[in-house]
Amino acid sequence: MREIGTIYYVAGAIPTMVGLVMVACSLLAVMSSAASDRLLGGGEREALEGSLLKLLGLPRRPRSSGSRGSRAHIPPEMISLYEQQTGLSLDTAALPLPGRFVRSANTVRSYKHSGAPVGKSANKFRLHFNTTEIPDGERVTAAELKLWLDDGVQRVAVHDIIRPGVKGKSSPLLRLLDSRKTAESKGPVTLDVQPAAERWAAQRDGNHGLLVELTLKGHARRKRTTDDLSRHSLFVYLDDGKNKARTADEIVERTKRAPVGGKKHRRKDGSSLCKRHPLYVDFKDVGWDDWIVAPPGYDAYYCHGECTFPLADHLNSTNHAIVQTLVNSVNPGAVPKACCVPTQLSSISMLYLDDNKVVLKNYQDMAVVGCGCR
Repeated sequence: MREIGTIYYVAGAIPTMVGLVMVACSLLAVMSSAASDRLLGGGEREALEGSLLKLLGLPRRPRSSGSRGSRAHIPPEMISLYEQQTGLSLDTAALPLPGRFVRSANTVRSYKHSGAPVGKSANKFRLHFNTTEIPDGERVTAAELKLWLDDGVQRVAVHDIIRPGVKGKSSPLLRLLDSRKTAESKGPVTLDVQPAAERWAAQRDGNHGLLVELTLKGHARRKRTTDDLSRHSLFVYLDDGKNKARTADEIVERTKRAPVGGKKHRRKDGSSLCKRHPLYVDFKDVGWDDWIVAPPGYDAYYCHGECTFPLADHLNSTNHAIVQTLVNSVNPGAVPKACCVPTQLSSISMLYLDDNKVVLKNYQDMAVVGCGCR
């Protein structure tokens, strides 16, 4: 079992966002260590898991089919986006994504076509993506349709099917979303379909799919196959409003203080002073490796130690903390010592499966970068 140190939580306190995140890390650590020692009963483990999922903004445990070895296909675009995020150290959960259409987002959801093609022509077909599980609290900021097309295609257009037609009675009501010439490269053609994704998120029963029309070069002919449709993907970029960058002072101002606890006498050497300590969260230990694709775990860290007068410069203490510590050194009964808390936090990226749909989400304030006395 890993040594994870002592985690403190103030009973009855109303946690702030940063406090919630640190409690989430604590819950993961408890579940991880208890998994090895079998300290938790089924009901306790279920309650802890429910609390943690809520803290992470997940209404339920994401559904996945099969074991790690039989997972759904992970689009290479999602893997590439995840790899971009893991090389960054940010104090915001915003995804700095390149591209034609993407703006602010901290969540990406990918979808594969579901259903049978519509239309007899290989140059015109319908794609349907089941987007019903987009949470109400997430705002669509961009949506890209990536099509893998033959060399014989000269131009592609995509329409939102506002109202499907009735055979022999009425034609479908369509809205043109995007149209462009295809490039000579072998990669996918990317089209902007944000208005359709926004409409689907607002009207759950209004998703009738997308109609794709192809214009071929010269006398080129194209044969439609089911495999063609399975290659096409929809990527919806969303923002849940939690990607605001904050300064260290703002982070600490919103962090609930917890008592160091106990009246033990500690040596006033470097080992007992406020500093960052290791805390590794292993998703396999808590039984989440069936739906979390990456990372297998992460270093959350935690802050612990004494804030003793005189406060060292590297502890990034506020003037108020210095005054409080000074008063405590003169009269310990008047005020408590300043608290050892995170002064800088960073985000982590998580790639996971939900109903065989692949989701990439950045979670803010999940790892401690620096500690100080406040």
